[in-house]
Amino acid sequence: MDIKDIQNLIKFVSKAEVSEVKYKTKDFEITIKTPLAGSDTVYAQPAVYHAAPQSAAPAPVAAQAAAPAEKAEAVSDDSKYVAIKSPMIGTFYRKPSPDKDVFVNVGDEVSAGKVVCVIEAMKLFNQIDSEISGKIVKILVDDATPVEYDQPLFLVDPS
Repeated sequence: MDIKDIQNLIKFVSKAEVSEVKYKTKDFEITIKTPLAGSDTVYAQPAVYHAAPQSAAPAPVAAQAAAPAEKAEAVSDDSKYVAIKSPMIGTFYRKPSPDKDVFVNVGDEVSAGKVVCVIEAMKLFNQIDSEISGKIVKILVDDATPVEYDQPLFLVDPS
């Protein structure tokens, strides 16, 4: 990611009026925080990761090996479920407006094409449809919080 891409991302985040966006790749991570009070101040904290040398001590490697084993147990419980993911960066809303009911709750049946939430991006409210049919098992995002591209929003049991 070059400086122009970073500047464009900062402009996008400030126009979208979100408080924080994290962008992470294998070699690069950037966090952009904006105050919600309306100020134009933007803070960027880039971090570049480098591979550890091959002659590293075995103790850290053992600690790293234990962490994925714990994650594997948690993932195995959710592996039978399919995630509905965010197609964009924006703010996640469970309701079409503050005075309306939520689109879906845990336990609700959804079919392909049913609206499950709204994501606001740059003052536009985009309805997000389910791509699969099944039962909502878990809602992974709190209402009115920022979401990233491809972030899981809901877990659905397709059976």
